[in-house]
Amino acid sequence: MQLLKDRIRAEGKVLPGSILNVGSFLNQQVDIDLYNEIGKEFARRFAGARVDRILTIEASGIGIACVTAQYFKAPVVFARKFRAKNIGENLYSAEVTSYTHGIDYTITVPRDYLSRGESVLLIDDFLANGCALEGLAALTETAGAVLVGAGVVIEKGFQNGGKRLRENHIRIESLAIIESMSPEKGIIFR
Repeated sequence: MQLLKDRIRAEGKVLPGSILNVGSFLNQQVDIDLYNEIGKEFARRFAGARVDRILTIEASGIGIACVTAQYFKAPVVFARKFRAKNIGENLYSAEVTSYTHGIDYTITVPRDYLSRGESVLLIDDFLANGCALEGLAALTETAGAVLVGAGVVIEKGFQNGGKRLRENHIRIESLAIIESMSPEKGIIFR
């Protein structure tokens, strides 16, 4: 998706530890027009697939999932990283390690929001080590739902997450795949 790549090149900041800061347009300050184009592109790439629900993880994936959901006419469910007092005990859960934050989370979704036989599309902003998507896929499988695939805005192709997920037969549609990045050389796309 050229529009997205252009924005990453223009505004993305490569930080130490293979971190890409795109907060100015993607996940801190939000460019709604760009989100809308992202949602359209996911709808195009998953055209013809039955999507009953879109599943994401808090927090940065929520906005992207919501804009994408309008094209599928499907509700968005997000996995929480922290347990809220008003959730109850009837939950699906999975363990996830955040690459960016270096923290382990137990993500949860109330069982009422994922049902056996439903077709679920995962949406997330980044794919690095793949743990977030693996956790969401595990929730989907535990619920007995059908995993359609995963839409990812930015994939760090130089890390092993995308490769591992694809080897596990998960369909991954990444809108921008970064081959390499450094503060000195900038960002190189596949």
